[in-house]
Amino acid sequence: MSTPALAATPAVLLELDGVRKSYNLGLPNEAEVLHGVSCRIGRGEFAALIGPSGSGKSTLLNIVGLLEHMTAGSYRIDGEEVGGLDDAALTLRRRSTLGFVFQFHHLLPAFSALENVTLPALMREGHITAAQRERARAMLSAVGLGDAMDKRPGELSGGMQQRVAIARALVLEPPLVLADEPTGNLDTASADEVFALMRKMHAELKTSFLVVTHDTRLAARCDRVLELVDGRLVHDGAAPAPAK
Repeated sequence: MSTPALAATPAVLLELDGVRKSYNLGLPNEAEVLHGVSCRIGRGEFAALIGPSGSGKSTLLNIVGLLEHMTAGSYRIDGEEVGGLDDAALTLRRRSTLGFVFQFHHLLPAFSALENVTLPALMREGHITAAQRERARAMLSAVGLGDAMDKRPGELSGGMQQRVAIARALVLEPPLVLADEPTGNLDTASADEVFALMRKMHAELKTSFLVVTHDTRLAARCDRVLELVDGRLVHDGAAPAPAK
């Protein structure tokens, strides 16, 4: 009798161990907002980060995104400790590993959709090659904006602008995309469309996603849910059952 194959465990992409973050260190109003958070994100995972306002979600996402330094603990990407890197090294690591999608898309209003999507290549390489421009065109087509490449953000709906932001985040095929309330500024129908697009791109590119959201409907559609309460990780697994 053959033995059933075990499901493969995704390779670990990032690891947080005992991460703490305090503000106003050494001052009378010093406050610790993250209290020893530990978790791992595997390659190809699609996870939600939820929690009430003030729970530390944005702070944790900024640390994962290499935008803020932790006060204590360990943070490894592909096994490399990044907590002690200087700002220049952090910038290089951020550009090679991470893509970002925000609640407010942060597109440059004077640039076309295509020009906005080529920005990550310009920032990383200092110039844009013909191949990179074609990659940006292909990515815009993949998110359903093949006919809007030359339009500026002001000519696009909110949902379309967020599609441009998703294309920009994915154009260099980073291992991990961090999405901070990516549907928070959209109506329900547009939010569902944007979330479905992220799931589609995740399936096609095998990129890991960590999505901060207050929308429990969307969190329930993620493969895994991390819940922060008062700076502590209180849940890591399937979406919590709705309160009765």
